[in-house]
Amino acid sequence: MKKILIIDDEVNVAQLLSKFLTRNGFEVSAASSGTSGLEYLKNGEFDLVLCDFRLEDTDGREMLKKIKKHYPQTGVIIITGYSDIKMAVELIKMGAYDYISKPLYPDEILNTITKALETHHALVEEDQEQGEPQGNVKANRKQASSGIVVGTSKASKELARQIELIAPTNYSVIILGESGTGKEEAAKSIHMQSRRSNQPFIAMDCGSLTKELAASEFFGHEKGSFTGAFATKIGHFEMANGGTLFLDEVGNLSYEIQAALLRTVQERKVKRIGSTKEIDLDVRIIIATNENLLDAIQKGRFREDLYHRFNEFTIYMPPLRERGNDIILLAEHFLKTANQELNRNVSSFAPEVVECFMNYRWHGNIREMKNIVRRAALITEGDQISIKALPLEISNYKNAYEMPSIQYHVSESNEAPRNDLKNIALEAEYDTILRVLKEVSYNKTKAAEILNIDRKTLYNKMKAINLK
Repeated sequence: MKKILIIDDEVNVAQLLSKFLTRNGFEVSAASSGTSGLEYLKNGEFDLVLCDFRLEDTDGREMLKKIKKHYPQTGVIIITGYSDIKMAVELIKMGAYDYISKPLYPDEILNTITKALETHHALVEEDQEQGEPQGNVKANRKQASSGIVVGTSKASKELARQIELIAPTNYSVIILGESGTGKEEAAKSIHMQSRRSNQPFIAMDCGSLTKELAASEFFGHEKGSFTGAFATKIGHFEMANGGTLFLDEVGNLSYEIQAALLRTVQERKVKRIGSTKEIDLDVRIIIATNENLLDAIQKGRFREDLYHRFNEFTIYMPPLRERGNDIILLAEHFLKTANQELNRNVSSFAPEVVECFMNYRWHGNIREMKNIVRRAALITEGDQISIKALPLEISNYKNAYEMPSIQYHVSESNEAPRNDLKNIALEAEYDTILRVLKEVSYNKTKAAEILNIDRKTLYNKMKAINLK
């Protein structure tokens, strides 16, 4: 069970956070001051600290310095009010993993904590490895912190070579590949192997942005600059200043936002909505897409000049089906992380499972594998994942191209009651969403159109059923 320390002098906030995180499977301690927080750290090991920026006896900056000095393997997330966001961004540059702004929203808190813990454990594992050649330690640390798994196949070795080649430069990069191939992990690896590795890496999902919110998310806004602007907001460009800005599903941006984006990239300056002050930018941009931008240019949906601004170097992410023995390497990696997450001790895959994995087409690539291995680890009662723990689409791998709807084999003790309408509805919804996503190669915009829901609703439903 992962241990989290909350440091906040607002007792009500600390209590609510403690109850929420405890319900979500964490072991939580709470301190009401910086001094007592340091005592907790002195007397026990914690995976993560949630620290309020404004404390009665100190502030977030001093706490971060002390935690990083004395407990370097403990991650730190800063809790901040809107007026302190600029300072929170500076703290990220000093080594904080991220910040959460008040008011606090459960989904945002849980998502940020989950990502922080994944990064933390990857680093700890790398530190604990024995017999590592000295020359590889730095590179392996960067790969671990980015979450990318370097394989042994020809495709994986070429990918690693290209990342190593482009990382030290300031070139903008386009990462191409099917959905689920690990484009964000590749972007993080480029960042971590660059001279910007100690600066922020800010990821932005353009596919979930509405036309109305996009400008504010990119460039920020001043308080009162438009209806609903109740506080000043720092945009993603400003947050990433000095570091790397990763734009995923960039092909979904409106033509108007593309024009504003082009001006910002060309001039290397950003101006918040409602402000007359220009802020100088030093940001490396990495974009990712699963669609053909050249085709989008021909159809008038994407600006050619913006494409050429981004296209200083292109990396292709191979689909999982083209990565040979990496398939089992990745499955073992996800089993290891699932054991940590679920506090299980599943050690291996049965031979027939290995055969299924090697023969299956993996329509959803690495993302699909991660979800399937996690679910299989959850329902496995012994120390080996058997064929019965897999969905039919994989266990019946000879017909995998037909993509039948998902049906999981579970033991009777774990099976939901057949008359439980809520569980039946959730299963049907999961099957339908996954089937449509596969049909459109995980293009969320197209999937939302087919399902007759907006993108935001689709993202929320995917999050609810652990489809990331």
